Amino acid sequence: MTKEVTVEPVKDTKSRDLVLSLLFDAIGMMSYLVPFLGAITDVIWAPIAGLIMLRMYKGTVGAAAGFIVFVEEILPGLDFIPTFTLTWIYTYIIKK
Repeated sequence: MTKEVTVEPVKDTKSRDLVLSLLFDAIGMMSYLVPFLGAITDVIWAPIAGLIMLRMYKGTVGAAAGFIVFVEEILPGLDFIPTFTLTWIYTYIIKK
């Protein structure tokens, strides 16, 4: 009697989260490309970014970072802050 063993592939969430963080920070900074349209895109992107952050990073870190990225995106002039990447650094480097 043999028992089948299935091996699940290991998900590399650390690398995936870094790539996504860099991508989402780039999306947030794109509003600088179109001066007047940027304010409108920030209003749309801010809540989306907050929800993405909340889903990417669970728990208190995700909730706090989601709020911070929302405020950073909604306020003019703060789009240059790479909030997603800073959250990745905190989660995978500092917190460890």
